[in-house]
Amino acid sequence: MEFIDVIKERAKNNLKTIVLPETNDRRILEAAGVILSEGIANIILIGNLDEIKKVGEGLDLSKANIIDPAKNPKLEAYVDLFVELRKNKGMTEEKALEILTRDYLYFGVMMVKSGDADGMVAGALNSTANVLRPSLQILKTAPNTKLVSSFFVMVVPNCDFGSKGIFIFSDAGLVQNPDAEQLAAIAGSSANSFKVLIEEEPIVAMLSHSTKGSACHPDVDKVIEATKIAKELYPDIKLDGEYQLDAAIVPEIGKAKAPDSDIAGKANVLIFPDLDAGNIGYKLVQRLAKAEAYGPVTQGIAKPVNDLSRGCTVDDIIGVIAITAVQAAAK
Repeated sequence: MEFIDVIKERAKNNLKTIVLPETNDRRILEAAGVILSEGIANIILIGNLDEIKKVGEGLDLSKANIIDPAKNPKLEAYVDLFVELRKNKGMTEEKALEILTRDYLYFGVMMVKSGDADGMVAGALNSTANVLRPSLQILKTAPNTKLVSSFFVMVVPNCDFGSKGIFIFSDAGLVQNPDAEQLAAIAGSSANSFKVLIEEEPIVAMLSHSTKGSACHPDVDKVIEATKIAKELYPDIKLDGEYQLDAAIVPEIGKAKAPDSDIAGKANVLIFPDLDAGNIGYKLVQRLAKAEAYGPVTQGIAKPVNDLSRGCTVDDIIGVIAITAVQAAAK
């Protein structure tokens, strides 16, 4: 069974409620219809009923829960909670009411915060910054997590490396140039994400253009320091570095370049030194190896909120909703 099919089945077996705020995009509504018809998750659509019907003409959305923020009986409670959460930033009742009724992203995150939804998916029409801003303001980071980062699940066809061709690439979508401490935190979060989604033991490689001192540069020093910090913070995780990509995933090269390591050549979680490397890396694998790329999936938020690419397809949206539901179940 394909990775995403396994994720869908897991979501069906532990049904969660996912809120979709971008209801003026037909792709979102088409994906919602498929999710509901296949029983992958419960869906909340935020918006005006008549407008949703117009955008979704011909689609069966009868099983969706459609909520208009301005008419929702819980609006007052959401306003009060928003004011309490942001009072130190000058939030007033009037401002909170305006934001929650005007910006559906904020209303959706408030539903997740209040337990009326288990997760949110957006980004088909909004930038990553706009999607994550309300999440960080309202949900904040998960316990024992220093920062929010992102990853891609890469499913490479006809590949014996990683976990039968499955990898996590991180961070490939959010943190531009992490320092050593941030890189270590990304490694810890990514290992946990691998366990949650792949249900196998993560083997983490901290990537560089150097393997075990083969090159000297401040960029290499950062990865070496990040590896040291990560080993101290997460002693139960199989993790090592610094590795070049081939030494990280190809057994014979790993053995040759790092003969004393029991991780070299076996990695399934790849931690890139910066966003440039991660983003270029995942797109190379996606395009040249014709890999499936699911993401960017966020990690480190107290409850799951995931960002879509604005060029996403309906299938992409369905996949991210299913992943979000599985993340919610793991919480």
